[in-house]
Amino acid sequence: MSSTSTKSNGRGRPKVRPPVLGDRKPTARASAAEKEQDIYDAIVASVMGQRLKPGTKLPELALCELFGVGRSLVQKVLQRLAHDHVVQLRPNRGAIVAMPSPEEVGQLFEARRALEASVLPLVAERATRTDYASLRRQLREEHKAMHRYAQTQWAGLASAFHLRLGELSGNPILYRYLSEIISRCSLVVALFQPPGNATCEHEEHVRVVDYLEQGNVRAAQREMKRHLIDLEHHIRLVEESTDQSLADILGLATE
Repeated sequence: MSSTSTKSNGRGRPKVRPPVLGDRKPTARASAAEKEQDIYDAIVASVMGQRLKPGTKLPELALCELFGVGRSLVQKVLQRLAHDHVVQLRPNRGAIVAMPSPEEVGQLFEARRALEASVLPLVAERATRTDYASLRRQLREEHKAMHRYAQTQWAGLASAFHLRLGELSGNPILYRYLSEIISRCSLVVALFQPPGNATCEHEEHVRVVDYLEQGNVRAAQREMKRHLIDLEHHIRLVEESTDQSLADILGLATE
């Protein structure tokens, strides 16, 4: 395990102030599937934007009131979020925003390093000049985004680089597993990486592509390993308290 550390400052317990939705409440004409997706997207966006902190309670009844939906729909959303490791469902105690242990984070990044090390030789074997040109364009966009957007906004482009390498491996099964583990890592990084740290260092991405295009697979693997270890080392597992209401956090409070 790396230097990932833990601290506890108490869990966020946002207070709900009804009524909070007013004319922003989902319309009756919206389908159940649309309402479900709206709730899912709102919670994920708040987690990835570091507004919903790890350990924050997500009471079913409060979510029902905020989104104007029934309990069965909220339960379905929470099940999806638990499947995607965004929340933890605790028997008889309700849902909270996920708070992974140091051991879980270490295992997650260990698995990711192994997967990405397996991807790189396949990319070197199968990628064409056109593929490398496409990667270079993607890296240029990534570099622009680093200087133009906030950390949480351009983090997606950094993850997209790793996913693109998975695509270029030509192995759809390997890509599927890589996609899942990158999604989980992105969530952990969004929750626990302090502001000011690059989610993925652009220059390290560039060096990986340079080595691959030169046919130096071992150097690309070493660079990728260093890159992912450094990413893990910046993670600090901290539970933070908040005085904001759940409505404020989810962007549903009225003026």
